[in-house]
Amino acid sequence: MPVFVAASVLSLVAALVHVYVFVLESVLWTRPRARAVFGTDEATARTTAPMAFNQGFYNLFLAIEIVAGVVVLATGNHAVGGTLVLVGTLSMVGAGVVLLASDRSKARPASIQILPALLGALLLVLALAR
Repeated sequence: MPVFVAASVLSLVAALVHVYVFVLESVLWTRPRARAVFGTDEATARTTAPMAFNQGFYNLFLAIEIVAGVVVLATGNHAVGGTLVLVGTLSMVGAGVVLLASDRSKARPASIQILPALLGALLLVLALAR
């Protein structure tokens, strides 16, 4: 059971990161804080706002998927809960790898995206294999 808890906590950390990114992209995109995080100027932020708004919701939906999966895992339904959590976390890992591959200067944000999701997924696989 402790492995399920650790997997859930790490997966929820990954979900929280993605909720934060959702807020930056879909709510605060043109504000100075979001522009500083993403390294955009005001004109670029205004031009790319519709794209960022949409991208933010992708991040939110992944987070919701993980939260739903953790709730279902807690009810004891490991097949459905595990599937939801693994699809969400491994999608986050994949997106982080794409970010890193597309721009090596983004190693820090990619690692923030990848590490908790990957560790949560690995621990969950270990827990489910028992």
